[in-house]
Amino acid sequence: VQLVESGGGLVQPGESLGLSCAASGFTFRKYPMAWIRQAPGKGPEWVSTINNDTVTAYYADSVKGRFTISRDNAKKTVFLQMNSLKPEDTAVYYCATPGERTLTIATMSSPYEYDYWGQGTQVTVSS
Repeated sequence: VQLVESGGGLVQPGESLGLSCAASGFTFRKYPMAWIRQAPGKGPEWVSTINNDTVTAYYADSVKGRFTISRDNAKKTVFLQMNSLKPEDTAVYYCATPGERTLTIATMSSPYEYDYWGQGTQVTVSS
């Protein structure tokens, strides 16, 4: 399994940024995909998950209404569009997949349910 994120950078509060994650080494279309972030000095925080149906998506309350997750199964890529960014969104953003674990509504928000992570991309929101 290989997951490679891209698209991070430095933006000002209120601006937008889009992240991408290219997947390989597994049957991408069969598995849910997620974005997880980790701010300096803090533990990992689940951000969003999208099911393999490309439609069903879930979001942390902290990003709901501002972030949109999507995926292209043909291109084996998952995206995160981030709008109205805030300084508290500053973190390293990882894409992840649970592999063979079965996610439930109760468990999908735990970062530890995701067995495979990319190397991460830094997002910094600062004026």
